Amino acid sequence: MKRMLMKQLEKWKNLKKRKPILLRGARQVGKSYLIREFGKQFENYFEINFERDRALRGAFKDSLSPFEILKKLNAFFGKKIEPEKSLLFFDEIQECQNAITSLRYFYEELPELHVIGAGSLLEFSVEKEGIPVGRVQSYYLYPMSFLEFLIAKGKENLIEIVLTGEVNEFEHNLLLNQLYEYMSVGGMPEAVKSWIENEDISEVKNIHNIILDTYIQDFNKYAKRRQIEYVEKVFSSVPAKVGKKFIFSHVDENIKTYKIKEALELLSKAMVFHKIYHSSCNGLPLEAGIKPSIFKTIFLDVGLMQTLLGEHIGLWLINGGNMLINKGQVVEAFIGQEILAYSNSRQRKKLFYWLREKRGAKAEVDYVEMLNGKIVPIEVKAGKKRYGKSIRLFMNEKKVDSGIIFYNGIPLIKNGINLYPHYYTIKLFSENHSLIF
Repeated sequence: MKRMLMKQLEKWKNLKKRKPILLRGARQVGKSYLIREFGKQFENYFEINFERDRALRGAFKDSLSPFEILKKLNAFFGKKIEPEKSLLFFDEIQECQNAITSLRYFYEELPELHVIGAGSLLEFSVEKEGIPVGRVQSYYLYPMSFLEFLIAKGKENLIEIVLTGEVNEFEHNLLLNQLYEYMSVGGMPEAVKSWIENEDISEVKNIHNIILDTYIQDFNKYAKRRQIEYVEKVFSSVPAKVGKKFIFSHVDENIKTYKIKEALELLSKAMVFHKIYHSSCNGLPLEAGIKPSIFKTIFLDVGLMQTLLGEHIGLWLINGGNMLINKGQVVEAFIGQEILAYSNSRQRKKLFYWLREKRGAKAEVDYVEMLNGKIVPIEVKAGKKRYGKSIRLFMNEKKVDSGIIFYNGIPLIKNGINLYPHYYTIKLFSENHSLIF
């Protein structure tokens, strides 16, 4: 279960003066597993889970001096935590705000010690209490990408084919079959592991349901009692609205807008949903042209999304081609999930799209990205349709010389528009594929 972030952790390990790391991401995306695997590269590995080991919060109560903290932790573990030789991992660190604050002093007074903190609901502590600015390095982890899925399955040869940029029909069909598997299983590490070991889609669905139940149980950890019913409402209804402009009244016209808005923001902070912001796209950065009130959403994982909607995920394995054609929203969500997975892990990535709502001249481009320093419009087609009216309008209006259409065919270039198969996200967005491949 190799992750692209591992090589970046290894580079961090070898720095002479390093900042402690905060690893951020939704629950069950593989944060703890990644750090434990990383911990095998050290002579000694020490892990504290502040949700489970509540008594250890006391080690950070009276003093935030790293030397005083280590004295107490040495006594607890019965073994000395040695700088340069040890990795100290604070899991669920949001449960101990003093531990977050102490990272500043580990950086200033004991930078030789490798310290990493992680937490599924860390965003809420960061918003409330902040983090030591300039003294901590954040990394973001998302569900496994299609590239990581292929590597987990031992299909590195297919990645090589994609990276060459030349794919024939036979190779294309091989890649599509793998894509259908990914669209069914998704990128949650536990689900991927189960699928690789057992190839039992019913067990994958059971794992999806357990993860979804865990997310629901988390609601009372970050939502006020009065907000929980609205969070539940948004959680269960929004996945069906993926790919569409978010309209608050469409969740429930009987609920006041501000209540739905609060609930959506909470789920966004928990990284259960990601917003896709409308941008005017008149120049870079794209964020400068956003209209915060106009956005779409995607769920964090296509496998979880379909299970939450009650869809038969196993049909991807039986009738993949037709599923691809008939599940345009899922395919659009897949592209967004891939862009996030391959983004710069040192900052939380924002997604953008373009919308024109003029009467008689409506147009929408599914995603807009910056590639090679240029604005690039992206449309997502579920089948083999090659024509994109909206992308052409965008290119003409914004004076952009190229665009991308993801579709169900082999790579082509037509009138300045690059037609790429959906799995081509690996080649286009994964600048760091060499980190694990």
